[in-house]
Amino acid sequence: MTDIIAEGATEEVEGEALTFTTTLRPSSFLGLSLKNGLLNLITLTLYRFWGKTEVRQRVWKGVRLNNEAFEYTGRGLELFIGFLLALVVLGVPFLIIVFAVQFIGHWVIFVAYVPMYIFLGWLWGFGTYTAFRYMASRTTWRGIRFQLKGSAANYGLYFLFAMFLSGITWGWFWPTAERHLAEKIWDEVRFGDRRLRFRMGRAQQEGVYGAYAIGWVGTGIGYIFLALGFFAFAMSTGFGEGPATEPSATPDIMYTLVTYLVILLISPFALLLWAPYQAAMLRSVTKGVSVDGATFTLKVKALPLWWLTVTNLFFLLITLGFLMPWVQARTARFLFERLSSEGTARLQMAHQAGRGPGSGEGLADAFGFSAI
Repeated sequence: MTDIIAEGATEEVEGEALTFTTTLRPSSFLGLSLKNGLLNLITLTLYRFWGKTEVRQRVWKGVRLNNEAFEYTGRGLELFIGFLLALVVLGVPFLIIVFAVQFIGHWVIFVAYVPMYIFLGWLWGFGTYTAFRYMASRTTWRGIRFQLKGSAANYGLYFLFAMFLSGITWGWFWPTAERHLAEKIWDEVRFGDRRLRFRMGRAQQEGVYGAYAIGWVGTGIGYIFLALGFFAFAMSTGFGEGPATEPSATPDIMYTLVTYLVILLISPFALLLWAPYQAAMLRSVTKGVSVDGATFTLKVKALPLWWLTVTNLFFLLITLGFLMPWVQARTARFLFERLSSEGTARLQMAHQAGRGPGSGEGLADAFGFSAI
């Protein structure tokens, strides 16, 4: 009898298939958008930490895995404390340079210029990683927390290295960098103590460089035509021919308005050029993620993604950002409606993880790259 029990205990636990669904209705976020927008105005944007928390709670609740909702357990106070810490991290180096200029000389600016930019580049990557770590630790499913292991400092160094290589290759290293940056995050994600993996070989099955070439070449051609257009406009209006006898602010205002108008007009076309690459990269990264025997697929195409992006930006522009919660819910629904999985995962074997950092996302908020 003992042998039979022992044999049964060592049998492989059967996994479960993973099915994603969503109950998100963006229209239900319109009232929240108005409330958050007004409170941000009244509090000079300080309410945004609590507003962001409520948006996440509702978005997470609207996403289901095997008909069980995710839960976001973060608090606005944690985001606020993280922001205050970020102000110290960013503010102290800046104040040191200001005082050095006052007491030593302006040559300090030239000496500190390069190290400061290197530090900010590293800090950007560091902040990205810590933001994901915080969000993972505040996300639960079936009561089990996610967590992100790994080193934020090392991620910051690789991000800095990737930016350098992308710069000297005129951007052509960036698709490779994006995959490796995704690997460094997803390969360290845990559901409780169950590890997710990022398989670079699977990710590379989805080609991205052809789509990247469309965006890169199209952008270069666009810049040439844009420069020629501005040159022709300047010649036809006599801009820059010589100093005016009576100085007037009218020409400056006119050229500023024309510049913004041109940006508004060409933005949809620029986004259209890069939509194939953005869609391909989303598919590639998703394809690389796996847990046990379960793999993932994101069926997103360039044109629907482009239309989502353009309409999101349009509504944010005409509402001065008030509809951000609506946009975030709309985007989440768009992605999860297209997310599917094959194979099985033994998620029932997961054990609880620690709570994680007590504050978070301060740097992400300061740099303005928080995902949601």
